[in-house]
Amino acid sequence: MRFALLPFLFFATAVTADEPRWFKGNTHTHSLWSDGNDFPEMICAWYKDQGYDFLCMSDHNTLAEGDKWVAESTIEKKKITLGRKVVEKCTERFGADWLVTRPTEKGGVEVKLKTLEEYRGKLEVPGKFLLVQAEEVSAGFAKSPIHINAINLTEAIQPVKDLVSIRETMRTNLQAIAAQGLKKGKPIMSHLNHPNFRWAVSAEDIAHVIEDKFFEVYNGHPSTYPEGDPARVDTSTERVWDIANTIRLVELKAAPLFALGTDDSHHYHGGTATSGRGWVMVKADKLDGDALVEAMHRGDFYASCGVTLKDVTFDKTTRKLTVKIQGEPGVKYTTEFRGTPKNYNRAVQEVPAPADDNYPVRLKHSEEVGKLLASSDSLESSYQMTGDELYVRAIIISDQVMKNPATPGQLQKAWTQPVGWQP
Repeated sequence: MRFALLPFLFFATAVTADEPRWFKGNTHTHSLWSDGNDFPEMICAWYKDQGYDFLCMSDHNTLAEGDKWVAESTIEKKKITLGRKVVEKCTERFGADWLVTRPTEKGGVEVKLKTLEEYRGKLEVPGKFLLVQAEEVSAGFAKSPIHINAINLTEAIQPVKDLVSIRETMRTNLQAIAAQGLKKGKPIMSHLNHPNFRWAVSAEDIAHVIEDKFFEVYNGHPSTYPEGDPARVDTSTERVWDIANTIRLVELKAAPLFALGTDDSHHYHGGTATSGRGWVMVKADKLDGDALVEAMHRGDFYASCGVTLKDVTFDKTTRKLTVKIQGEPGVKYTTEFRGTPKNYNRAVQEVPAPADDNYPVRLKHSEEVGKLLASSDSLESSYQMTGDELYVRAIIISDQVMKNPATPGQLQKAWTQPVGWQP
């Protein structure tokens, strides 16, 4: 199988009105349209207030369109902490005449949820804040949740569940998302969510479903375990990423995965699955859904859970990857350049998995997969490829704990996309 060459077009640091710039966004967010516990307009307003440039509200198997009424009592039961009513908070922000309510036969009150088209008019600002329509296509195989976010949709995607295998279930849903883009003539992207949620999807599965071009290397929900589990070998999402990319490049002759950071936020009144943990920085020429998706398909973005970069460049002629960090006073950073050598040890060992795992055994790959090639403590550092690497990527690690970690001790990081894999 031959793979298409995706151009890596990283641009100079100096930015003019006609040149691309970095846009901060989150592609994984939940509201009362599915299992979140706040109104979508309130959630969007928080991201806007925090300086995000774009947001994708990605509720499970639905778009925010049509009529949906929710009992106020149900809304209040979803709150994690005591305090003012959710309706009161929304009314204070958007005005007394914003929410539409109606009485129920049992003496309660129902609230009509606003559609995306209704609330985007209150929040969007051209060139400054954008809402991109999205959906978390939530399928599964046996006990394994297979959740895929579809970004820049025009119509809802109905999930297909429980086909002959995890891989076929993934593949079929990814193909359905891609088909909408072809049908509508519109750039759409899809990313596999939280592979470690219920230990659902292995590195080998992700590698072999080459329809998947993106996945979450960081997900801010505390049940998604991006650090993996020592009892399940090779399960950190970084390790999964390197294994999958190595298999693709060597065995399948396919392009590697790009990685995102996301929130997967559900809780906005206390709770553990909260906002502001993971995001992407996309380098695009304008704040537009099509432009953002096209830039991400090119690989012109990085993932973050706290570290900001001034720029990332890969010179295809010299084959040099350069990372420039937007440093903060008193903070120390380490940039690790990682990749797999072309002559890596391909031995794989079967290791028994815990009883609650979806896999009876996990495969342990050589430590040469995704090995540390070089490191630097400077704010600007480069890696010169020698020709012996399948690819190279960078992870930038701060010595500061995240401001709102999903689990204790998570450090602020940023991840660049793999480069140098094109001939």
